[in-house]
Amino acid sequence: MDNFTFYSPTLFAFGDGQAKTTGGLVRRFGGTKALLIYGGGSVKRNGAYDAVTASLKEAGIPFSELSGIQANPRSGKVYEGVGMVRKEGLDFILALGGGSVIDTAKAVGMGAVYDGDFWDFFSGKAEINGTVPVGTVLTISAAGSEGSNSCVITHENGNLKWSIPKSEKADIVRPKFSILDPRYTCSLPAYQTACGAVDMMAHICERYFSNTPDVALTDRICEALLKTIVDAAPKAMEDPNDYAARADLMWAGMLAHNNSCGVGRVQDWASHQIEHELSAFYDCAHGAGLAVVMPAWMEFVFTHDVMRFARFAVEVFGCEMNYAEPEDTARQGIRRLREFFRSLGMPTTLKEIEGAKAEDIPKMVAHRKEKPNGFPFGGFVKIGPEEMAEILRGTDQ
Repeated sequence: MDNFTFYSPTLFAFGDGQAKTTGGLVRRFGGTKALLIYGGGSVKRNGAYDAVTASLKEAGIPFSELSGIQANPRSGKVYEGVGMVRKEGLDFILALGGGSVIDTAKAVGMGAVYDGDFWDFFSGKAEINGTVPVGTVLTISAAGSEGSNSCVITHENGNLKWSIPKSEKADIVRPKFSILDPRYTCSLPAYQTACGAVDMMAHICERYFSNTPDVALTDRICEALLKTIVDAAPKAMEDPNDYAARADLMWAGMLAHNNSCGVGRVQDWASHQIEHELSAFYDCAHGAGLAVVMPAWMEFVFTHDVMRFARFAVEVFGCEMNYAEPEDTARQGIRRLREFFRSLGMPTTLKEIEGAKAEDIPKMVAHRKEKPNGFPFGGFVKIGPEEMAEILRGTDQ
């Protein structure tokens, strides 16, 4: 295990009815005037909006609203939120929704206290040194942004889907608190539940497939989380009101991405980097794009460490180990992962993504080159332009 620094300051209030604590938590973390950020009408239909706004009013917290946040969140809403915070003197940002809403809130927070363009943080022109504090009320189990230092925004000028660079300074964007009520996920469409499950599994696999030796503890944490998601996701889709399954998914999603299962080991992140181009080009759901990319990446790299992929097959999907031909076990695990994604109704080939076509692969590779330090990427196997193109071609089967 490598040396590491782990800082995870977020307070989590988990369970049925916890939204009633929102106002008190905003006050606890210094908020007196809040910006409430959310997406569309789902938070009003499932009762989350009413519960949160009632709690804010009861605590005497005035608030302004920024709505209309889309999946694959756009820079325009970030600029709008930054302007609102500055103009109205708001001192707390509350995200009500899933990863797109939370990432927008994080970007607004860091941009509102910076004299320049918030995009400077994403392009590497500036480092994050401050933020307006952020709290979250989670309504979708998926991105893990409720506990992470990650933030991904698509800039509409150039259609650049980039994340803030990984650094210890990025920890400042972790939410002050996150309220996790599994009840708010029960009304999700099955497709969103499935996309969320894939996203969680990808966050874990990006850490699990590592070249770092002697990481037995985090290996087992990763495997336990993956097995839990494989068990809970079908149950939640069969019975949307299965509270136990929804609770397992919600906590697994947070643990998958707050980095508790990734400390002390070199991480990969190649599948995410490739998928960002899919969702930038076609505006597909992030989880759907990952369901296409991740098995193709696995097929491309598994010979780098056959036994790690064989272990994945045995420990996560219960495959029988073939000691004479471990490559067969490794391939079986990749097949089982793809079959699991299909069982959830996820696409697993490029042509299943609406509008996607193999002719765009060179354009996606060229688009990736626009990102600072765009190539090579990947901590498990280094991926250059030719390798990225080959992996994408492998999704067009």
